[in-house]
Amino acid sequence: LSQPFFRLLNLRKLGLSDNEIQRLPPEVANFMQLVELDISRNDIPEIPESIKFCKSLEIADFSGNPLSRLPEGFTQLRSLGHLALNDVSLQSLPTDIGNLANLVTLELRENLLKTLPTSLSFLVKLEQLDLGGNDLEVLPDTLGALPNLRELWLDRNQLSALPPELGNLRRLVCLDVSENKLEQLPNEVSGLVALTDLLLSQNLLECIPDGIGQLKQLSILKVDQNRLTDMTESIGDCENLSELILTENMLTALPKSLGKLAKLTNLNVDRNRLTALPAEIGGCANLNVLSLRDNRLALLPPELANTTELHVLDVAGNRLQNLPFALTNLNLKALWLAENQSQPMLKFQTEDDEKTGEKVLTCYLLPQQPSPSLGKNLQHQHRLQSLV
Repeated sequence: LSQPFFRLLNLRKLGLSDNEIQRLPPEVANFMQLVELDISRNDIPEIPESIKFCKSLEIADFSGNPLSRLPEGFTQLRSLGHLALNDVSLQSLPTDIGNLANLVTLELRENLLKTLPTSLSFLVKLEQLDLGGNDLEVLPDTLGALPNLRELWLDRNQLSALPPELGNLRRLVCLDVSENKLEQLPNEVSGLVALTDLLLSQNLLECIPDGIGQLKQLSILKVDQNRLTDMTESIGDCENLSELILTENMLTALPKSLGKLAKLTNLNVDRNRLTALPAEIGGCANLNVLSLRDNRLALLPPELANTTELHVLDVAGNRLQNLPFALTNLNLKALWLAENQSQPMLKFQTEDDEKTGEKVLTCYLLPQQPSPSLGKNLQHQHRLQSLV
């Protein structure tokens, strides 16, 4: 960056991303009118101390530079509303980060942060906080004191617990804590009354607290790849739930209250230990996709025929002898009975069930044969679990 460049004293917006720039000179302080600065994805190893004189700066993106630390005067940039410091090898935040009291968004994804300063709680205007992909093991309970926080991203950290105070975030809309080491959730999550998205994939959760039922706005709940052995009945009180992902857990049954979820469109319970489905599932009037692959189901309830919006039913890798005749009422686009099935739809014959005398559907893929790979997979899973 040549010297004459820094004589542009009235410069308000400066975008220099993706330019292989190796140095941000101290003369950047000349830009006292600068409102927006984007120097992301360069090779700048440090921000000059003189940046503190850019008092008008409202939007700054330093992402993708090898910074590792911020200069001391940085927290004097009191006008900053949006700050992005993703992927800059930051090992810690300034203890006085709370001085940046006008921050609305703070992005700190892909860094090396192990702890957060308690002064973070002074950022009372903060609406978005992204801490994904760091090394956080604990969160300060003061995180619950951010009254305007709407999005909190904590995925891919080392968290084994969440502070109960998190339940005070009454405006929080999205919480992502996937890929951590959470063994349980505090029941105080029931206080997150505005929450629409709760992402809990790839943790060590064995149950979901009953308080989940108080999240009346919850639309998406992902709890795949955990250790759930049962699902709370209170899930049926999440009246706006549209997507429920429970893949790869240890569920042997689903709660009857699922039938109250009239807005549920997508239910995925692949790779669990289900032996039966509750008849109440017929109450899911808007269900489009039901995926139950690789469970232990021997039969499906005829009430499933009441899910008149169902278009995709995946029951491959189960122990089904036949299908209820009532399923002919459905307008299915795909019905998967086997992993190697070539077409999404099959031709069915009608028979009388030998045991019950009821009309059932059958085809060349029924009764289901256990897939040769499944036994190996289960043995492999079992070995993995015994290693844990």
